[in-house]
Amino acid sequence: MNVPSNRPWPRAAWLTLAGVVVLFFIYWSTVASTVAIWRRSETFAHGFLIFPISAWLIWQRRREIAALTPVPDWRGLILLAVLGLAWLAAEVARVLVIQQLALVAMVPALVFTLLGWRITWAMAFPLAFLLLAVPMGEFLIPPMMEFTADFTVAALRLTGIPVYREGTFFTIPSGNWSVVEGCSGLRYLIASFTLGTLYGYLTYRSLKKRLLFALASIVVPIIANGLRAYMIVMIAHLSDMRLALGVDHYIYGWVFFGVVMLLLFWIGSFWREDERVKPAPPVVEYGWGLPGGLKPMLAASLIIAGFWPAYAAYVEGLAPNNLAVRLQAPAGRNGWRLVAPVTDWRPEYKGMDASLHQTYGKDGRVVGVFLAYYRYQRQDAELINSQNVMVRQKHPVWSNVGEAAQVVELAGRPVTVIETRLRSPHQRLLVWHWNWLNGPFTVNPYWAKFYEARARLLGHWDDAAAIIVYTPYEERPENAARTLQDFLRDMLPALTAKLEQAAET
Repeated sequence: MNVPSNRPWPRAAWLTLAGVVVLFFIYWSTVASTVAIWRRSETFAHGFLIFPISAWLIWQRRREIAALTPVPDWRGLILLAVLGLAWLAAEVARVLVIQQLALVAMVPALVFTLLGWRITWAMAFPLAFLLLAVPMGEFLIPPMMEFTADFTVAALRLTGIPVYREGTFFTIPSGNWSVVEGCSGLRYLIASFTLGTLYGYLTYRSLKKRLLFALASIVVPIIANGLRAYMIVMIAHLSDMRLALGVDHYIYGWVFFGVVMLLLFWIGSFWREDERVKPAPPVVEYGWGLPGGLKPMLAASLIIAGFWPAYAAYVEGLAPNNLAVRLQAPAGRNGWRLVAPVTDWRPEYKGMDASLHQTYGKDGRVVGVFLAYYRYQRQDAELINSQNVMVRQKHPVWSNVGEAAQVVELAGRPVTVIETRLRSPHQRLLVWHWNWLNGPFTVNPYWAKFYEARARLLGHWDDAAAIIVYTPYEERPENAARTLQDFLRDMLPALTAKLEQAAET
């Protein structure tokens, strides 16, 4: 531990700013991917404002911060190394949001390394606010869609309107409705939380009030979105489906959201706290810097930060030149035989290195099999991807009317699969799907990504595949589930054997 001499703030500030700029240059691909999402998505367009707002918040506290002495701390190098490793794992596994989070988190880690803990703590909120620049939260869309559908249907029934519901689709006497991704309320939630945390920081001094207001900025828009959906359905219903459709559907929603946010801020203003003047802290502080001061710490920080992209490039260079995969359909067993397809539905999987689609029949029962094989996963050609779905939103023919995890017996042991119910105007399908990770089965996307990252970091191939089986049904999906269970008892060993053969080629 050493006692540093006082360093002029301009030098420390400019070196820190230069370090952040170089950090972003080192991870330019991640920066570019973040900006690209800001540009194309209205949900995350606020990201352009986050860094300027953070800089303004730091400038507002410049006098308090200037009273502190910059004290480099080598412990921040450990944080940079951990975050760099997280970025590397996310890079090889193609988990963009983790890459972006790790990069943004490197900014406060770099500030801690170069300026010390006291200054980092003085800028804690502005630095934490930077995390809101990361375009994340899409994993909340399915549960928020489900909540919106639950809320709307319950409110309609409470008002005396009969409702028939199937998944996120429901019918009332005046027409048909569905809760799609745009109705989930994620945009409202992200906008509310971003504004709410900023408002709470500027309006309150106590941590308790700031946290309570941040919590309110999460709960209020979720409930408000349910009310918004209910009111839109009611306006359309009472106007014989002439109002609240098309463009005014969105106008009503944003106007209602704006009113709700104004009310939230107005109510929150009754408990505002004026900032209290704090005594200046002592000028001399103790830290854990390297000999030579700020410049060696900056150099060490950038060397550590630069190691991970360099290693990622090395791992990428191990990619096989030949991605060809031979995937063959197994012959029928125990009475199952190949038959003609019974549906025009196809799962939507992108970038497969090989695929297989076959239909088997036995005693009047029919089961379709779809295998999507990935040899060496890469961007837009990976097993776990938000674009790989059973049916896309607003499909012209097919709709997803229910999805849940189910435990079934596969290869003599219980395995969790995702059960999906699909419908079209002329047919219904029960679908089971899960993932094969060159041996293990899973539906957990995090474990699948962990497997992919581990294989890539160890220089191995990361063969994986989606296994999808389906069968038609009319009234009772339970009968269809028994059909799928019988088929897998007879045919799953042959299917996995074909996947294992493909992995060996």
